[in-house]
Amino acid sequence: MENTSQPLVSAVICTRNRPDKIGRAVESVLANTFPNFDLTVIDQSTSDETERIVRHIGERDTRIHYRRMNKSGVARARNLGIASTTGQYIAYTDDDCIAPTDWIEKIVKAFDDQRDGEIIYGQVLPAYPEGDGAALTPMLRIEKPERLDRVNGFRVFGMTANFAARRSMFERTGTFDEALGSGGRLKSAEDFDLAYRAYRQNAVILLRPEITIRHDGRREREDWPALLRAYGFGDAAFYLKHVRCRDPYAAWLGAKFFTYVSAKFIVKGALGRRPAEIHYLSGFIRGVWGGLKVGVDRATLLYVDEN
Repeated sequence: MENTSQPLVSAVICTRNRPDKIGRAVESVLANTFPNFDLTVIDQSTSDETERIVRHIGERDTRIHYRRMNKSGVARARNLGIASTTGQYIAYTDDDCIAPTDWIEKIVKAFDDQRDGEIIYGQVLPAYPEGDGAALTPMLRIEKPERLDRVNGFRVFGMTANFAARRSMFERTGTFDEALGSGGRLKSAEDFDLAYRAYRQNAVILLRPEITIRHDGRREREDWPALLRAYGFGDAAFYLKHVRCRDPYAAWLGAKFFTYVSAKFIVKGALGRRPAEIHYLSGFIRGVWGGLKVGVDRATLLYVDEN
């Protein structure tokens, strides 16, 4: 039964072919102590193993809901998560993440503390930092609370492994661009694009270090070049879309970041090091060409993805 004295929070996990990790991710969210939440799992797996795991957990916990998608793409899955839930707040984490028991409680408190905040990013820390785990696990550190808005400034920042938003924000600014993101045609940056579109609508984005998630997503060294190329590809496609929508600020942001990464590449090369930035930069250049092949709807600021 819902606790109507507290707002309903709809947690969402999007998953694809990670049956070895989905059970722990689901159990960690269900262990949260906040009194009024549910959890929806959006499954794009190519086998039914994940479904069996999630439904087995659901037999003893009615807060969990399962949805199957045949099409791939994390942005599509996140949008189905929005459409399939009713919570005032929507909180996302990933299928290879571990949520602390106060994760949802701290999200609600942050929204209560700053009632004009519409998006929250929290920290994503390595689940197993020992040895080289910290260096090889995608992560996001937040040193202090910040507000990104028209007064305090904006920058591209965040990971949807620890992301929450008011439902009213999606209703006002739109949902994730399904051409972007892992599994989509343009590979990544669906979260950056959403935050930027929200910023354009005067949304306040909160960065809160006290909201943490542990990421069991170590990539081995041989995996990182492809990951960095995907990041660069999606980032370029995100910036390019808004440039094509005649947004000079997006052009400036993209040029500034490309210059910054290029400078790091040059400095590291001059010092005799092997700069990993080359993979990001090569992906970025390819992402410009990739983005040009997809139509843009200037009214909605979304790619017109026919896949």
